[in-house]
Amino acid sequence: MENLLYNKKINLDYEVQEKMNAGIELDGHEVKSLRLKQGSLQGAYINARGGEAYLIGAYIPPYQEKNLPNAYDPYRIRKLLLTKAEILVLTAIESQKGLTIVPISMYSNKRKIKVELGIVRGKKKHDKRQDLKKRDAEREMRQAE
Repeated sequence: MENLLYNKKINLDYEVQEKMNAGIELDGHEVKSLRLKQGSLQGAYINARGGEAYLIGAYIPPYQEKNLPNAYDPYRIRKLLLTKAEILVLTAIESQKGLTIVPISMYSNKRKIKVELGIVRGKKKHDKRQDLKKRDAEREMRQAE
C-alpha cells in the first residue's frame, strides 16, 4: 500500500470520527499523474446524493500537457466506487448537522487507486489553538530528553 496523496491539514481543521475506503473512477492520464504523487486533496469533499457518491474539488494535474483531451479540467468531479449500503450510510451522515465527509488520502492498493474517506466534524478556532499548544509542548519535551 503506497500513499500517493495526503491531506495535510485534516488533523488541524477537523476532528476525524470514522474512516472508510472507496475506489475512484479515473482517466488513464490521471492515474499516471497520481503515481508521480502530483495533485492535492486540500479543499476537497464528498457529496453523496441520488444513490451515487462524488469527489468534488480534488486537484489532479495532467500527466503530459500536450497529450491531453481538449476540455480536461483538473478539478473535475470524480465518481467514487462504493456499495449501495455504503452510499446510504454516507447519505445519512451527510444529512446530519455538523458532519462532513472529506478525503484523507489517496493510495494505491496493488494496481488500484483508492481514496480514504473521513467522516469529520470541523474544529473551532480555540480547539485548533489548543492542539497547536499541545503539539508544541510535546515537541519541547522530546527535545529536552
